[in-house]
Amino acid sequence: MTTTNRTVRVGAGSGFSGDRIDPAEKLARDGDLDYLIFECLGERTVAAGNARRLVDPSSGFDPLLRARIEAVLPHTVRRGTRIVTNGGAANPMAAARMIATIAGDSARVAAVTGDDVLETVEAVDPIVWETGKPLSAHTAQLVCANAYIGANAVIPALERDADIVVTGRLADPSLYVAPLAHEFGWELGDTATVGAATAVGHLLECAGQLTGGYFADPVTKPVPGLADLGFPFADVAIDGTAVLGKLESSGGILTPRTCAEQLLYEVGDPNAYLTPDVTADFGSVRFDQVGPDRVAVSGATGTTRPDELKVTLGFLDGWIGEGQISYAGPRAYDRARLAADIVIERLATVHGIGPDDIMCEFIGAGAAFRDLATDSSASEVRVRVTARTSSPEEADLVGWEVESLYTNGPAAGGGARRWMSEVLSIQSTSIPRTLVHTDVHIMETSR
Repeated sequence: MTTTNRTVRVGAGSGFSGDRIDPAEKLARDGDLDYLIFECLGERTVAAGNARRLVDPSSGFDPLLRARIEAVLPHTVRRGTRIVTNGGAANPMAAARMIATIAGDSARVAAVTGDDVLETVEAVDPIVWETGKPLSAHTAQLVCANAYIGANAVIPALERDADIVVTGRLADPSLYVAPLAHEFGWELGDTATVGAATAVGHLLECAGQLTGGYFADPVTKPVPGLADLGFPFADVAIDGTAVLGKLESSGGILTPRTCAEQLLYEVGDPNAYLTPDVTADFGSVRFDQVGPDRVAVSGATGTTRPDELKVTLGFLDGWIGEGQISYAGPRAYDRARLAADIVIERLATVHGIGPDDIMCEFIGAGAAFRDLATDSSASEVRVRVTARTSSPEEADLVGWEVESLYTNGPAAGGGARRWMSEVLSIQSTSIPRTLVHTDVHIMETSR
C-alpha cells in the first residue's frame, strides 16, 4: 500500500548513446536505487540505429547497451534495482534478447514495441514539419519512422514484474515517469502530478549535465572533479516533488544553478513542454539547496497531453563525401582558402559536382561561426570539404581530391583524411496517438 511519506529513488545511468559507463556502475553499486534509467536516444541516434538495422537485421540497438548492462547487472540484481532504458533504439526485441542471454535467470527482461510506425505514416501521409509538404511529395526513400511513445507503454511491463524494460523511441522524461507512476499508482490523467514527475525526468535525463558537466566553465562557473563526474539521482515523493542528489564521493556539483540550466535545456516554451504524457508547465518551478549537492525541486505542473505524437522520419538521401587537410604557419588561412578553391573547382570541372552541393569549413579560423567572424590571421587552419552526392563513387572523389593536395599545392599541407557515408536524413511529423499501438514482450529463458 502506498504511503504519503514514501519516496522512490531513480538514478540516471546515461544521458546519451555515447555516455560514460563507470558513473552508472558506481551509482548502481552505491546509490541505493529503486530504478536505474539509461537514456540513449536522440533523433540522430535512432536514425543511426535504423541505418545499422538495414545492414544487419539483428542489430539496431544502442552499441554500448551490452557493456552498460554487464557493468551494472551484478549490482542491480543484488540491490533489487530495476532498469528502464530506451537503448533498444531501432530494435528493442533484439536488445531484449541480448540482455536476456546476459541476465539468464537473474532478471526478467521485457521489450516494448510499437514505436515503429513506418506503415502507418505511409498510409496517413502526414505533413512533414520541415518542408510543409505531405510525406508523399518527398522523393527520397523513407526507410524508418519512429513515434515518441510515453509512460503508458512501459507501465504494463513493470506490472508484469519485468526487472529490465527495453524500449525503442520512448520519450526521455517518460523513462522516469513510467516507474514513478507504477510505484505510486498514479493515474496518467493526473496532469499536475505527471507534470511534476516530467520535470524530474527532464532534469535527470541528461545525466552528468545536471551535476555540472554542461554547466562548467573554468572562469565563470568552475566545477571540481569533472574527470570523475557523478551522475544524479532523485528521491521522488508521491506528489512528484523531489530532492536531487549525487554520490558524495563523486565529482561535479549539484546546485540550483546547474538545475536551472538543465531545466531549460532543449525546452522551447517552459510553460508548455510537450511530451507524450502531458503538456508540462515548468513556469513556476522552484529549486532550493537543502544540503551539500542536494536540491529540492517543486512547482512543476501540467495540462492535458497532446492528441498527436511526434514521429522521427528517416530518409535514404544520397551520400556524403569528406576530406580534411591542415595548414600551419605564416599565411595558413590564405593557403587553406586556396586549397578549398582548388578542390571546389576540380569537383565541378573534372567530376561534375556543383558548388551548391559542396560545403567548406576553415576550422581554427572561425568555422564555428559559419564564416561570420573569420580569423584570417590564424596560424593553424584545418580545411574540411564535404559534398552531397548521389553515389558512393562520387562521394569518394571528395576525399581523393583533398588528399591529392599533398603534392599538387598549396604548400605544406598535412594530416589529410578522407571519409564517406550514406546519408540517412532526419525530418519530423506527427500522427494521432490513437494510431500508435504498443505491446510488451517478456523474454523467456531456459529455466
